[in-house]
Amino acid sequence: MLFNSFSFAIFLPVIFFLYWFVFNRNLRTQNLFIVVASYIFYSWWDWHFLLLIAFTSLCSWSSGILIHRCDDQSSGTHRLNLSKFISVSNIILNLGILGIFKYYNFFVANFVSAFASAGIHLQPHTLNIILPVGISFYTFQALGYSIDVYRKKIMPTKDIVSFFAFVSFFPQLMAGPIERATSLLPQFYVKRTFDYAKAIDGLRQILWGLFKKVVIADNCSIIANTIFNNSGDYSGSTLILGALFFTFQIYGDFSGYSDIAIGTSRLFGINLMKNFSFPYFSRDIAEFWRRWHISLNTWFRDYLYIPLGGSKCGLWIRIRNTFIIFLVSGFWHGADWTFIAWGGLHALFFLPLLFTKKNRKNLDTVATGKMTPSTKEFFQMLTTFIIVVFAWIFFRADNMTHAWSYISGIFSSSFFSKPGIGNIKETLLFIMIFMIMEWFGRENQYAIEKIGFTWKKPFRYALYYAIVIVIFMFAGKSQEFIYFQF
Repeated sequence: MLFNSFSFAIFLPVIFFLYWFVFNRNLRTQNLFIVVASYIFYSWWDWHFLLLIAFTSLCSWSSGILIHRCDDQSSGTHRLNLSKFISVSNIILNLGILGIFKYYNFFVANFVSAFASAGIHLQPHTLNIILPVGISFYTFQALGYSIDVYRKKIMPTKDIVSFFAFVSFFPQLMAGPIERATSLLPQFYVKRTFDYAKAIDGLRQILWGLFKKVVIADNCSIIANTIFNNSGDYSGSTLILGALFFTFQIYGDFSGYSDIAIGTSRLFGINLMKNFSFPYFSRDIAEFWRRWHISLNTWFRDYLYIPLGGSKCGLWIRIRNTFIIFLVSGFWHGADWTFIAWGGLHALFFLPLLFTKKNRKNLDTVATGKMTPSTKEFFQMLTTFIIVVFAWIFFRADNMTHAWSYISGIFSSSFFSKPGIGNIKETLLFIMIFMIMEWFGRENQYAIEKIGFTWKKPFRYALYYAIVIVIFMFAGKSQEFIYFQF
């Protein structure tokens, strides 16, 4: 079920009403209702994979119980080995399921190619399977719980209903944010009361997320897809526009999903973590990654980068760890060399900051308390934006050959020619308005959180109604959210 669909427009108010007015007397019943509603939401796409998410939930919940029992009943080295065995087994099982659905055919194809280059021709069997929507997200969320139990950062829950609600909570089930058990799970333990102010704030964030998705992302996708799908027919200047439009498409699409998910969860008295923090205003690539897909990047930091030694080791180990985390991040996004190249590029972009020890220099918000950035900050943001746009070409390309031909086309003799694409003025205007509003709201949780708060009520609501009108009048052709494929 898509957030920007008619079915969700019916689903949400019905679930909201039942949640607060029918199933609100008993916490366990209310949590069970969340599970049922979430499974209905997920089954709208394909009900066959409900067993998969239930199995993932059951495995991680059981592993937490078993690890805790080992801690109580065993001692010393035996306890540690048994707990580690259970934790590792759960990780292997869940990553194995993810690997079969997402990476099996990729590894088989590359295995065959490697042997073919040596003159050995194999006839392997590939799997004709559909990638379950959101599998990477809910798998990582469930794994984070079992790892935290093993590390004793959280006590395992015996409440299976609350745990299933934690894994399947429908606003963030398909594409995050990837929540930590330490943050989200305890919210299912306590009775929730309706907060009018929180609900209104949630609706405001949903509104902004819908604007990002249907006005910015969906309109940009029409132009980006046209150019990328026919890149050999266009000039270098037009190809640059294609990369730019995809840059805003993927940001509007994914951050728009996160805004809708976070806003929707507020309607149900649940708080989700911030997943995007105005990344295109970053002054270096390290700041960009602290602001882009925050839930995934902090997941990799805590469960991969730090266990490898993080930054508390020698330079060469830090370089190794940097490449590992970026390459794994790229591979997480998809089973293709283009995603690995995208991750590798960002690792290369990161190296100068690592060498000069400036990777944690820009921790604050750019031009805090000021209307405009300084000249230095402007050029830092521009430089960072350019290299991010360049890397997105690999992310969007169909394959490595397409990526290289696209880049070659940009740096051809037609680089300075007039772009040859249809009417894009309207979309460019919306992008400009969008970025201006993002700039003025960059110190908040989302762009319009506090915009207009000092205005008189009629003017403030006029802004909201204007956004609603723009959404209905200028929505692009409805597109599935990009990150559903991951």
